Amino acid sequence: MKLSKLVLASTLVAAGASGLMAGNAFAQAKEQFIPVLSYRTGPYAPNGVPWANGYVDYIKLTNARGGINGVKFSFEECETGYDTARSVECYERLKSKGASFVQPLSTGATFAITEKAPADKIPVVTVGYGRSESADGSVFKWNFPIAGTYWVAADAIMQAIAKKEGGFDKLKGKKISLVYHDSPFGKEPIPLLQERAAMHGFNLTLLPVTAPGVEQKATWLQVRQNRPDYVVLWGWGVMNSTAIKEAQATGYPREKMYGVWWAGAEPDVKDVAEGAKGYNAVTMQHGAEPNSKLVKDVMAMVHGKGQGTGPKEEVGQVLYMRGAMSAMLAIEGVRAAQDRFGKGKVMTGEQIRWGLENLNLTQPKLDALGFAGVMRPISTSCMDHMGASWARIHTWDGTKWQFTSDWLQGDEQIIKPLVKTTAAKYAADKKLTPRTPADCQS
Repeated sequence: MKLSKLVLASTLVAAGASGLMAGNAFAQAKEQFIPVLSYRTGPYAPNGVPWANGYVDYIKLTNARGGINGVKFSFEECETGYDTARSVECYERLKSKGASFVQPLSTGATFAITEKAPADKIPVVTVGYGRSESADGSVFKWNFPIAGTYWVAADAIMQAIAKKEGGFDKLKGKKISLVYHDSPFGKEPIPLLQERAAMHGFNLTLLPVTAPGVEQKATWLQVRQNRPDYVVLWGWGVMNSTAIKEAQATGYPREKMYGVWWAGAEPDVKDVAEGAKGYNAVTMQHGAEPNSKLVKDVMAMVHGKGQGTGPKEEVGQVLYMRGAMSAMLAIEGVRAAQDRFGKGKVMTGEQIRWGLENLNLTQPKLDALGFAGVMRPISTSCMDHMGASWARIHTWDGTKWQFTSDWLQGDEQIIKPLVKTTAAKYAADKKLTPRTPADCQS
């Protein structure tokens, strides 16, 4: 067997064993079960693995800290390969174990599971992905795109580009190309970008890339011919590094490229290294955070005890932090639920849904959890299932990511009407009645 296959097999066995041990450790105690839909194989594995490692390590860290009021967490991973059908299969298999919530880690899977969640009474937590209109809690009672949607990401990118040009009025007549993964994920930013194009008079060109994105020569030939002033890259997995390599080959300036937050991590640029210098990406608040308290706690309480899920070197990298952040936000929903329905008790999916809808993560709370300097406060409500719309831009300097912008906030005057209109259409199509104020208390 090739070395790479041996390493992969060992990784999968270790991941499965860690999940089994977690389950056995708390089988006789009060436990809250978390299904972990991950992809450690296939073309998206280089990005999926660090996210899953951060996610699982945070669950382990929470247990090492004593759980939530003594209630600890068990989990089980299920390999999806970033395939929607397999993701749904994993969801169906694991939900019967008393799933606290589910994080599909795929926009396509989110679309499918969204239809099932209301009947199953399982919250769908989509940190930085999924349906942008699900920020509207009056229509999407069970969906939680906490901390940012793709419309926030697209708007932050446009703000950064406008600032570089000297204002939105300077975008008139400019050419901007969207190079996007031809999937529900890749199509998410289009309504926001079209709205901005109509407002400011720039020309938007849409360039879809067939998944997984290893072949982009025709796409970048169009870029070379059109000579856009900026390229917005909406990719995932191998598509990202391929795009940057093609930009380098065609001579397109990397400093004029802006990626979504799923196209702005170490796996996207490390193989290109100096060739990716100047490439920008929006962040979902955090970036690479090797000096954060969270990383120090993980190293001491998880890796230091021989329980780390992946290599120590990735702890604190961008996607590792994204996984840890995703786990933290959902687990804090459990804490909020306990505050109302009983501390030290195992919460139902319905109770956790209420907790996620009533998150109040102040800065002192985030700091105590290890996210000082990493995140800003998040507060959700019945109507607002996102809770925050802050982002930053970071830029690859050839060896590491560096923040290169101030905090940017999604423009609510543009985003809110898009959310309202699109959510209303979904409600009409599905014959749903939006929630009432009374329902918000239940």
